[in-house]
Amino acid sequence: MSANKFINQEKRRNTVLSLLLIALVLGICGYLEANKYTYSYVISIIERSMVYAVVAVSMNLVNGFTGLFSLGQAGFMALGAYVTAIFTIPVSQRPSVYYISGINPVIANVELPIIVALILGGLVAAGVAALIGFPVLRLKSDYLAIATLGFAEIIRACIAAPQFDTITNGSYGLKSIPGFTSIFQPLALSAICIGLMVLLINSSYGRMFKAVREDEIAAEAMGINLFKTKELSFVISSFFAGVSGGMLAMFMRSIDSKTFQVALTYDILLIVVIGGIGSVTGSVLGAFIVTAGREVLRFFDEPLYIGSINVPLFRPGFRMVIFSILLMIVVLFYSKGLMGTNEFSWNGIINFFRNFGKKKAKKVEGVTR
Repeated sequence: MSANKFINQEKRRNTVLSLLLIALVLGICGYLEANKYTYSYVISIIERSMVYAVVAVSMNLVNGFTGLFSLGQAGFMALGAYVTAIFTIPVSQRPSVYYISGINPVIANVELPIIVALILGGLVAAGVAALIGFPVLRLKSDYLAIATLGFAEIIRACIAAPQFDTITNGSYGLKSIPGFTSIFQPLALSAICIGLMVLLINSSYGRMFKAVREDEIAAEAMGINLFKTKELSFVISSFFAGVSGGMLAMFMRSIDSKTFQVALTYDILLIVVIGGIGSVTGSVLGAFIVTAGREVLRFFDEPLYIGSINVPLFRPGFRMVIFSILLMIVVLFYSKGLMGTNEFSWNGIINFFRNFGKKKAKKVEGVTR
């Protein structure tokens, strides 16, 4: 068999398997949507995982593929969430939302379609990131992380400030935000966002990002403008973080400044590290594992009785202890994350099972001898 014919057969096989996987995902989502009242809890876990997958890939774009240690994701999510919420809350319901200080007349009657509001939220986050990037992207390593984390907290403080009550509703937050109409809406949004980031990573811009990550001196010697490349990566990452913030607002239906505390950034960073820094597939996988894992272990927070004896460890908060132990185990066995820097591929999966089968056959052969 010629090499070209073998490659074409592999491509056809991979295409068929990919189509089958897409059909399976759509079929599962369709079944859940048809029985959404029965599986509402499962649907909520999947929707939250999709939102976190988008922001995790956006963080991986700047941290994993460009080599910048940025921790400002929560702030950019807040900008996207508030812009999306402000312009999608129905005009008729705004008096009941802004009932303390009223609403600014400039935005009082402006209502945008959800897609337009999400894009606008992403653009606002990207614009703020462009301004922040000028001073902070000249810093490196821990200093950059501290600076971006500080700016994220400044953004959150401004949102909650009473001076912006007529726009953000201050510390009272926003409610009556239109939610997802079906599970297919967040699925489509997350697939489009992640797909666009994958195309960027595989483009000439993505190769520039990776060059800066590997060796800044060598990249600069090749003619790459370090600051412009870092700024571009930072701005694009912030745009998708803003879009994911808008998706989170739609998922939660109500938000306030406390939603976007530093802990949210740490959660996203945890997802990226568990999945694998420098792996898009790992970020998506990590988002589902971390989100679902916390919910599956929720029974540890409930009291447990064996007969009349109360097991003392089972109480509120014990779930996070178990979850943390499991994360430590994963990190010990997978120091570079579950995927490392690898991506999902059918060839990789097929080769894994082939090698596993060969090893098993050798063991059986050794025993029989």
